[in-house]
Amino acid sequence: RNGGAEHREGIEPGALVGRLRLFAGRAAPERQVEHPLGWLIRRGTSLRSVCPPIRRMVPVWLTDTVTSDLNRALHYTQLWGLHGMELRTVGGPDDRIPFVNEKQIREQLEGTDLLLSSVVPSMFEGPVSDRAAWMNDLLQFEDTLELCRRVGCPRVTISPFAAEPGASLEPMAEALQQAGEKAAEYDFLVAVRNGPETACPTGQALAELLSRVDAPNVRAAWNPVGALRAGEDPATGLTALAGLVTLVRCSDGRVEGGRWVDTPLGDGAVGWAEQLEQLSAQGFQGPISLEMFLEPRPKHGLRSATTLIRMIRTVRAAAPSD
Repeated sequence: RNGGAEHREGIEPGALVGRLRLFAGRAAPERQVEHPLGWLIRRGTSLRSVCPPIRRMVPVWLTDTVTSDLNRALHYTQLWGLHGMELRTVGGPDDRIPFVNEKQIREQLEGTDLLLSSVVPSMFEGPVSDRAAWMNDLLQFEDTLELCRRVGCPRVTISPFAAEPGASLEPMAEALQQAGEKAAEYDFLVAVRNGPETACPTGQALAELLSRVDAPNVRAAWNPVGALRAGEDPATGLTALAGLVTLVRCSDGRVEGGRWVDTPLGDGAVGWAEQLEQLSAQGFQGPISLEMFLEPRPKHGLRSATTLIRMIRTVRAAAPSD
């Protein structure tokens, strides 16, 4: 799947074709071509074992920030020219990874070259002081890892627990260590996301936590908007996480009158051009996952996707060739 995406250099034209199909009214029916690895998917084989790793920045999106309907999510992914998806809720509001329709995911992805970059279970989202809850999360983590194996997803995005006054980093590191060891048995990555509602609101706080985890597959899901909302300069947070980032969450906004205001990508205070340049300089190769918060979300999704694709291509063109 990743190998097919390597040849998709003409991203904007591809998105334009999708838009023309949308407005043409009656397009000719498309021939359904089976994914070349479809037989492996049906046998439950991990595509990670047969697909090459990502070798560049890849634009994807967190689908349930617009829709939890997988058919619509696939439509928007292709219409916007994105290369893949990050799945959290698929179906109804209670259909959270891993308790989703796995057969539907496999069948819908089988006829495409789209990347399933990560899945997002409800894991470590409570306070670390509730040990019984996070031990139960670790038991259910096996279900998530088995789902990833069967659908060919190399990464799981999780939280570093909820913000809690006076909480120690040691039990958080212990929990992440155990999660990393379980994921390592499947050769999967664990991406830990910073955010203002979590125990690691900033990049520096997340880097401090990860330094206590002796598991090389436990890495950072860098969220610069989360860091900015917590009062950290995104450039400073990313510097602290140099070499640790496996996925980047992508949105934008600014503080106005003491409150946070979401903006179209590129119009806020994150400084996305500089962030992508910094990521490139650090050697980051992986998914940049869009989140949509402005209404109407499909319209702003198209605009943000177009902006992100253009920025990635600019950074790629400026990078020294291998």
